[in-house]
Amino acid sequence: MITLQPMTEAELQRFLETAIVEYAQGHVEDGQWTAEEAVEKSRKEFQDLLPQGVATPNHYLFTLVNETQQQVGMLWFARRESQGQPLAFVYNVRIDEAFRRRGYASQAFREMETKVRELGWNRISLHVFGTNHAAIDLYHKLGYEMTNVLMAKTLEP
Repeated sequence: MITLQPMTEAELQRFLETAIVEYAQGHVEDGQWTAEEAVEKSRKEFQDLLPQGVATPNHYLFTLVNETQQQVGMLWFARRESQGQPLAFVYNVRIDEAFRRRGYASQAFREMETKVRELGWNRISLHVFGTNHAAIDLYHKLGYEMTNVLMAKTLEP
């Protein structure tokens, strides 16, 4: 069983080392950013989102801990509004490589749903890169539905 423990600043810094590069790569792959600019743009977005680190208001950062008290990943969501109603927007969920395919991501999402309900919100939203098929499959399995789709086609010269 997964529990959500508030993330420490040191844990956040370790997460950011990888997350900034992965997020940059996602934007390069989807054609939004060039490889030359991607890491710097990614770093700026993370800094803008979390200017006070784990103490940034309305952001909820957790370390995922399993039944044997091992840290197996992380989860980050924040309060947003849609049509005047608060919702949780998932910025990132990550299960460390050694712990994947054990159901921890599904458990983490169920625990997040409990937290979101405790906050008095009734909606969770997220973004996923179109090339992340494993995540898309997980979100469908958990009951998430597509709300919009951005598509592109690369033309041969």
